[in-house]
This record gives sequence, structure tokens and C-alpha cells, in this order.
Amino acid sequence: LPCLLFQDGGLVKTKQFANPTYIGDPINAVKIYNEMEADELIFLDIKASKNRFIDYKLIEEIAYEAFMPVSYGGGIKNLDEIDRIINIGIEKVSINSAAINNYKLIEQGAKKFGSQSIVISIDVKKNKQGTYEIYTKNASKKESIELIKFIEDVQNAGAGEILINSIDQDGIMNGYDLELLKLISQNSEVPIVACGGAGKLEDLKTAIEIGGADAVAVGSMFVYFGKLNGILINYPRRSKIKSIFGI
Repeated sequence: LPCLLFQDGGLVKTKQFANPTYIGDPINAVKIYNEMEADELIFLDIKASKNRFIDYKLIEEIAYEAFMPVSYGGGIKNLDEIDRIINIGIEKVSINSAAINNYKLIEQGAKKFGSQSIVISIDVKKNKQGTYEIYTKNASKKESIELIKFIEDVQNAGAGEILINSIDQDGIMNGYDLELLKLISQNSEVPIVACGGAGKLEDLKTAIEIGGADAVAVGSMFVYFGKLNGILINYPRRSKIKSIFGI
């Protein structure tokens, strides 16, 4: 799944959640991924949680252009916002900061729209002791809640999917954090989407077959091309995906 970040209406790419670099127009990217027949798109507004502004106009344009399911995250904090986003035509909402100690929002969303529409996005960073810690507000705020307990709580509240983002691996393109994925997959009963670190197609297979992820989100590898990381929206052919996974 292409995972696209935007702020102030433009697509950006980050490294370890820092230094966002402008890479293009989100609507143009949607049109390209339509042609390439991507399975699903993930759009995350990396400023919305801080400035508390949801760009509904852009979300509506994305929903109108996209031929595939779209998941949107960024700044969502109440049921009315979930309702508006889904009624625009977005299939899934990704909740991050608002999910911390607010399980009622998850329950309300799952009850009204179904668990399949409620994704919990968890941004995780490993500390010096080797323990994974949850961060919110675009990785600027460390939360005190323990990772596995949080996963159990959001599942009990009705979350239908977990998007696990490795802050350490974001934009580095040297593979997913397999230790993290194993930990999450062993403690989750809902689908897990791995995000952060894909640098080659083999990484996708490893995340699923070794890490236990159910799906893989890809950022840098699907927007950059070549050793010099020239900007080029890309997506592997179906035949290539099948050969990698041996199907």
C-alpha cells in the first residue's frame, strides 16, 4: 500500500519523522497510482494533529480521483470528523493521537461505521533499553502507555486494523523492524499493516513472512527512484509482486 504524507496541501517525505521534503502534488500521485492499479492508498496529514485543521477539500479531491480504497489519517479527534470524512468517500480513518486514553471514540466509530473502517495508527520508537515506546503528535510527544496494553485496549474497543509505524526506520529504506512486527503480530487479533523501512521488494515479503504483518505500507520506495533518489511515483507490476511472493 503506498503510504503518502502531506502537509499544507503538498506531498512530502520524511526521515525518522523529521525534515519533510516536498515531492509533488497529491492528486497527481493518486492519478498515477490509479493507472498502476495500487491496492489501496494511505494518506496521512503530518501537521493536522498539531494545528487541528483537517483539509476536507483535499480529502474530497482525493476520494473523487481514487479508483481504489483510501485510508486517511491526521487530526481526527471526534465522531463528527470521522462521519464527515467517511461521507466524503474515504473508506477508512486512521486515528493516532486521539486514540490515547479515548477508547470511546473507537467504540463509537466502530459501532457506526464498522470495525473495518477504524484503523489505529501507532508510531513507535525504541529507547536505549530496547523497549518500544509510543509517540504521538508526529513523534513529538512520548506517551506513557505500554505498547502491548494499548494494542489490546484498542482491539477491545473495536479497532479493525493497526498501522504500525517505526519512527527509527522511517525513510531509511533498509528494511522493516522485524522484531517490532513480530511483537505486534503475536499480540494482535486484527490485521497489522507494517510501515517504515521498505527499500526493496524483498523487504515486503520479509515483513509478511517473518514479521507476521498482514499487509505492507511503502513510502520512500514508491516515490523515489534510483541511487540518487530522484522523485518518481512508482509501483511494481503484478507479475513482479507475484514472483517475489512465489504466487
